[in-house]
Amino acid sequence: MSVQDQEKVRQSVREKYGRIASSSKTGCGMDPAPSCCGKPGDLLTGNPTISCCGGPDLNPEQLSKFMGYAKDQLCGIPEGANMGLGCGNPVAISSLKPGETVLDLGSGGGFDCFLAARQVGETGHVIGVDMTPEMVSKARLNAEKAVVKNVEFRLGEIEHLPVADNAVDIILSNCVINLSPDKALVFRETFRVLKPGGRLAVSDIVATAELPDEIRRNMALVTSCIGGAATMEDLQTMLAEAGFEKIRISPKAESRELIRQWDPHPDKNMADYVVSASIEAVKPMRE
Repeated sequence: MSVQDQEKVRQSVREKYGRIASSSKTGCGMDPAPSCCGKPGDLLTGNPTISCCGGPDLNPEQLSKFMGYAKDQLCGIPEGANMGLGCGNPVAISSLKPGETVLDLGSGGGFDCFLAARQVGETGHVIGVDMTPEMVSKARLNAEKAVVKNVEFRLGEIEHLPVADNAVDIILSNCVINLSPDKALVFRETFRVLKPGGRLAVSDIVATAELPDEIRRNMALVTSCIGGAATMEDLQTMLAEAGFEKIRISPKAESRELIRQWDPHPDKNMADYVVSASIEAVKPMRE
């Protein structure tokens, strides 16, 4: 992909999620738009409706429960932090410990950052990085409202992290790396900022088959976490080439049902091509 095409993707992602941050609507793919189409289903609520942009008309708490968040995790989070934009629960696979420094890629409204802050405690520190100014502002306001002292939010691209070398113990990310037009660079950057022995714990959308060009070229599908998904084999290669060890990619077949509900083009059967997965890896103690 040319530099010009990469910047086109980044700008489209930045604009879309900026609109989401400024809107009262939440959920993957939920741009402000009137509901104009319905699709019967039985996911979670018995009969969710589907908005024009392809997302199920469910509140963020319902979406998060489906994605693996426990009820007690959803309590006490600042209002507006949980925007229903994830595709899994990276905090659940992170094994966070008190005193650790955590980095969240594409931190959005700060939901996973606030969950991580609980686990690392006052002696720990959480950094959220997002490329969208509106999201960073929203997350900072959420932290101020909740009086959370061990979290900070920085504006930046995940391909060029505003974080020092060997600075963090663990990196989280929730349905964001698929949006990057240069995933190999993202993994090199995550390797750079992790301490030796540091861990990667990611929930993301991955491709189980090669995506047709018509899907990859569709910017609406790219910004909706589908068109830019890499195959598990490609992710394995990129992680290994960045220097990671103990790489484990675990697809979640049950996520296909939600993807079917999100699908803005049901005639293309997107759930046949992509699935949510947990991605884990470790930076070796030696380089």
